[in-house]
Amino acid sequence: MYLKREDLIHPVVSGNKFRKLKYNILNAKSLSKTTLLTFGGAYSNHIAATAYAGNKSGFNTIGIIRGDELEDKVVSNPTLKFAKSMGMRLEFIDRGTYRMKYNADFIEKLKASYGDFYLIPEGGTNTLAVKGCEEIITNDDKKFNYICCCVGTGGTIAGIINSSKSHQKIIGFPALKGDFLRQDILKFATNDNWDLIRDYNFGGYGKIKPELISFINEFKAKYMIPLDPIYTGKMMYGLIDMIGKGYFPRESKLLAIHTGGLQGISGMNFVLKRKNLPLINI
Repeated sequence: MYLKREDLIHPVVSGNKFRKLKYNILNAKSLSKTTLLTFGGAYSNHIAATAYAGNKSGFNTIGIIRGDELEDKVVSNPTLKFAKSMGMRLEFIDRGTYRMKYNADFIEKLKASYGDFYLIPEGGTNTLAVKGCEEIITNDDKKFNYICCCVGTGGTIAGIINSSKSHQKIIGFPALKGDFLRQDILKFATNDNWDLIRDYNFGGYGKIKPELISFINEFKAKYMIPLDPIYTGKMMYGLIDMIGKGYFPRESKLLAIHTGGLQGISGMNFVLKRKNLPLINI
């Protein structure tokens, strides 16, 4: 098994966030937009990456944050504090309203409030994001039989599916519960050589258990490679468990994609400390 270190692309905008933002930022510039607006939660990798990339690319940025209870907690939240330091305007809305993020009338209300902006969806997934993620897999990777990645909104795996070869099987490890991701991926994927393994989400998005913390810490101690607890940690836990159970035929060559997301470790440690649970080694 090999691990492609997409997390090393950039110290802040790492992994799939770099890939997803690349063509969106170029498109925003071509349209002469001056503001990027996007959505995310308390410890969103996407919010942090958009704030930084927007700042360095000369855009104003607006983050619509899920949970109005977070408004007075910015100072104690490493992700939101960083986004604000990059000049992002943070607007906090209740969770019910947040679910309207794809509603056309709601988007028009945002435009009435904040003026003209370039909209980037939650998690960054759209056609241009998938185009960027198609560049993760290169011709040098054709020797692998299996390519594995974690799945959030589905854009990254869709790009990998599109650039894969016919002899390869793409395996996704969703961080969320439920099978709705399959339909989201089908919106962008052009090949059918893929599947989702839903046994390693540890209870759902943002959920974590002591055995996952131990695995992440042991993995880093052994290989000197950090994993995040929301995405890559769960994928690698699942992959190694599946290898041990004989899921992959002998002589298989596996490529796992490290999609970054390491900025979220600090936020997760804040939650773990509050719950008096072991911390993830940074």
